[in-house]
Amino acid sequence: MVSRFRAHWRRVIFQSSRWDEKAFDVCLIVAIALSVVVVMLESIPTLNPDLRRVLYFVEWGITILFTLEYILRLYVSLRPLRYARSFFGVVDLLAILPTYLDLLLPGAHYLALLRVLRVLRIFRVLKLVKYIGEANVLMHAMRSSARKIAVFIFGVVVLVLILGSLMYLIEGAEHGFTSIPKSVYWAIVTLTTVGYGDISPVTPLGQFFASIIMITGYGIIAVPTAIVTAEMTNLSRDPIAERESEDPVCPACGWQDHDHDAAYCKVCGGHLPAEFQPK
Repeated sequence: MVSRFRAHWRRVIFQSSRWDEKAFDVCLIVAIALSVVVVMLESIPTLNPDLRRVLYFVEWGITILFTLEYILRLYVSLRPLRYARSFFGVVDLLAILPTYLDLLLPGAHYLALLRVLRVLRIFRVLKLVKYIGEANVLMHAMRSSARKIAVFIFGVVVLVLILGSLMYLIEGAEHGFTSIPKSVYWAIVTLTTVGYGDISPVTPLGQFFASIIMITGYGIIAVPTAIVTAEMTNLSRDPIAERESEDPVCPACGWQDHDHDAAYCKVCGGHLPAEFQPK
């Protein structure tokens, strides 16, 4: 009876194909979204005291719910300690810990720390990652394009160093470009089209040079987007990658990013569900 109970809830918690599994995920998503809204509303200083009291009880209700969920995940996991040390296990713990720490740190001199602890509850939004199947495809695309993006970023760093140095020579300290680092900062702000306006060129040559940088910035911004988009397109055409995006969550540690023909979890070594093991 106990083993059947654990197997049933292991399926409900760590899978998302049947109606009860999806219902469990939807309930948690709603609770996570509600908890984030509560944290944001609690930060409003002019909030009505009665409403703040209601939010306090709602927060504790959500915390108790997440606590029961965390305990249940540990109970049904094949390797509870491995799950507790996994990424999602740590996120689940951080989702409930700040509220309980509020009770352990009374006193006026701890108020600043308590505010920080309450803000930490916003990280419950990380729990949403495990319920978004498309996130796996995006992670594959980001990982596949990591080297290209790294080379691109290195090229941008070299470019802003050159542009900042040239602008330092063109404008000089009398126009606000007091050092090369500050000129490089201006080049970054201009190249990314942010344009704070705290430093701006005054000379005609400097303004012409800045105009070229601004136009160049529009093209540079599109590069990493194009790289990731191309990788996502390749993944969508790859049947193996498509199968990878459907791989299950490991029932032992919660890890989802497995190879398409994997029989064991790459993180904890636990068995994957039989329907995903190689034939």
